[in-house]
Amino acid sequence: MTVPDYFAAESFEEHTVPVPLPPMSGTRNTVIYGDVAGLLSGDLPPAPTPSVFHRSDGKCIFYTGQFNLLFGEAESGKTFVVIGAIARALIAGQRAVFIDMDHNGVQGIVTRLLEFGVPPEILSDLNRFRYKEPEDKLDLMATVADLKAWKPHIVGVDSIGELLPALGLNSNSPDDFTIAHTSVLKPLAMAGACVVAIDHVAKNAESKAQGPTGTVAKARAVGGVMLRVTVKDQFRPGHGGSCYLNIKKDRHGGLRAESGGSDKEPLAGTFKMFADSSFTVFAPEEGERTPQAAPGVDIAELKAMDPPPISVRDVKDRLGWGTNRAHIALKVFRDQFLVPDTEGRGTGTGHFELGETAA
Repeated sequence: MTVPDYFAAESFEEHTVPVPLPPMSGTRNTVIYGDVAGLLSGDLPPAPTPSVFHRSDGKCIFYTGQFNLLFGEAESGKTFVVIGAIARALIAGQRAVFIDMDHNGVQGIVTRLLEFGVPPEILSDLNRFRYKEPEDKLDLMATVADLKAWKPHIVGVDSIGELLPALGLNSNSPDDFTIAHTSVLKPLAMAGACVVAIDHVAKNAESKAQGPTGTVAKARAVGGVMLRVTVKDQFRPGHGGSCYLNIKKDRHGGLRAESGGSDKEPLAGTFKMFADSSFTVFAPEEGERTPQAAPGVDIAELKAMDPPPISVRDVKDRLGWGTNRAHIALKVFRDQFLVPDTEGRGTGTGHFELGETAA
């Protein structure tokens, strides 16, 4: 094999950094460049499709060998969804790991896996299930190296918000998130694991609508699916609960194709945990949509307004909110309290009690 002169370190001026020699393979280099010839000849595999955590219709939600992300408010059910996916994998004979950056504790995670039907002997077997709460950056990186060799089928990471500080990185920096992704999340996915990480949303209603907290680099890094998690029925001990899973991003389109709907964030499924701790992910029914939701504090502020709000502009002027926050909160408020819609009908002077309509 002849190496072109311009790849040789000797061809550069003294004191410059040598350029590493690229792999060469005869007349065509299939490592450095995309294999266009393979693509055109039909040798490349088809686009990835979700293959982890099946719904009631048999279709799956998460992608193997990719970084998948769940985001939503606190207590919306994100961790239940991840633990449910891990439980299914373990019961199916696969290997799983839970990286606990959020300090849930080994007892809490194992108890939930037991409640989700995983036998104690599987959870006790280090060759089937591993729980890790990293002590520091060195411990975390050693864990990643160990898991790359162990090759788990699914990795749950709770949460991104604690991962970056553990690495000494800034949660709001796109460059720092890229470092965290390249150091922890991407190596596990490249080792063949379905990586499912948890993230939170900002407290600000305007930012919350855009996605998870911090940098947009998180969305760019998702190679599988990015799901918004919102409560349907509040989770309570002994009662269960449920949450909606909406598609914010689906890089390969496989989940979106099986979910239907024309919404910007179509419903991918509803995770339901029953009172006995059994669970399932219901596939969306034809035409099913996620109801709009607004924080309880926003609804309380609208309810306290006297006179009641009459339009989005009225809410914006009196409460100083942005358009998106005012629009969503007012719509939910009207749906809950049957307040008449006076949008576009002038300022209005009538003062109606909640639940009443104009005469």
